[in-house]
Amino acid sequence: MTTDTHRPLRDPAVNAVIDRLAAAQQYRPDDPAAGRERDPHDYSEYGYSIAPEQGDLIYLLCRGIRTTRIVEFATSVGMSTLYAAAAVRDNGGGTVIGSEIVPAKVATAQRNLAEAGLADYAEIREGDARTTLRDLGGPVDFALIDGWLGTEPSLAREVIEIIAPQLRIGAYVMNDNAEPDFLAYVSDPANGFLSVTLPLHGGTELCVKVA
Repeated sequence: MTTDTHRPLRDPAVNAVIDRLAAAQQYRPDDPAAGRERDPHDYSEYGYSIAPEQGDLIYLLCRGIRTTRIVEFATSVGMSTLYAAAAVRDNGGGTVIGSEIVPAKVATAQRNLAEAGLADYAEIREGDARTTLRDLGGPVDFALIDGWLGTEPSLAREVIEIIAPQLRIGAYVMNDNAEPDFLAYVSDPANGFLSVTLPLHGGTELCVKVA
């Protein structure tokens, strides 16, 4: 188990909420990762979230590039939001714009952020990310794309196409599910990204916008 002193994020209040969420993560037998389309509202009580090691990387990258504006799809119960919001706070201020289609999860994420003392650094937009993320209010430094599986084209592909023009040069994009059409998009030199697959949580794609 990683000790608090070795974690890059060292705020005890934030880590306490992260530890609680990590311990409580649960999955249904008909996990949507199986590839069959599901209604996300049927999973309102299940927090599909990034793993803590992915969160550590988010925090480190966002501190390293001095992020002030982060976007994420999807927020779920706010695990990734905690890491991102802590990073912008520790960078001196900024905002995390999240999108979550399930109202119950929006409320849970907001409670978790408040418990961690990070409510002022996050804006959770309720609704379909293909609508809620069309205007991010300025250049974005970091994006997490970790949304619902089972659609064609994938939501990851649709969301990256929406947010890519809003990313600054040098911005990072992290993708958790390695959807083939998302990988095809970031692998096409015409779209201006370089990417690498990292051995985290079964495979995490990390991309940087270079053009």
